[in-house]
Amino acid sequence: MGKRILVQRRGRGGSQFRSPSWKRDGPVRYPLVTGFGYVVELLHEPGLDAPVAKIKMANGTEFLNFAAEGMYVGQRIEVGEDAQVKPGNILPVGKIPEGTMVFNVEKRYGDGGKYARAGGTYAVVLAHKVEEGKTTIRLPSGRTIDVDSRARATVGIVAGGGRIEKPMLKAGAKYHRARAKAWKWPTVRGKAMSPYAHPHGGGSHPKGGTPVPKTAPPGQKVGFIASRCTGRGCKRARAQQRI
Repeated sequence: MGKRILVQRRGRGGSQFRSPSWKRDGPVRYPLVTGFGYVVELLHEPGLDAPVAKIKMANGTEFLNFAAEGMYVGQRIEVGEDAQVKPGNILPVGKIPEGTMVFNVEKRYGDGGKYARAGGTYAVVLAHKVEEGKTTIRLPSGRTIDVDSRARATVGIVAGGGRIEKPMLKAGAKYHRARAKAWKWPTVRGKAMSPYAHPHGGGSHPKGGTPVPKTAPPGQKVGFIASRCTGRGCKRARAQQRI
């Protein structure tokens, strides 16, 4: 008799897969206020890969935002259209000069921030479309998108860059990191399993599977899901589309 594969167990939930939300300090998002405040504390969020700054506004409102490189406790933070273009300050992207590096960019005003939130990343303001009320930004992936010019962003680069350059050195370090972030680790490749344990298993030599439809049941929905093409030719075609 076979066993339930990883994607089935993950979908069901459980202690191995449940995010440890009780360790979190709160959501990282912008408040619907303007004015100025100060950085009162720099925090480590177990579920995030960048340090977080707790900012207290003059009216008493407190919120969390990703710390910018060079941010320090006691730093004055300005929020709003009249804020200076300085690292850590929060402005509408329509008021930020072209070529400025920003992070935690909103897609729409009030959503709290959607883009460029990983440690060491940033987006770049490319152009302002005043007639359309849109601003073009380049994401860390290199893709360009248009966002509402009223959407807010933080000036600077997210702190914590270079974290992936530090080696784990031993399996124990990776184990504890995985526990803190609710990763399932270690994992085994499906093609290395026996056929009773995974759809990719079995055979006289390791092999992958064929694409599966979006409607496939959980015990079959592995590998390439509803992919248009696979292999080297597919990668080459996608690269040409990006160019």
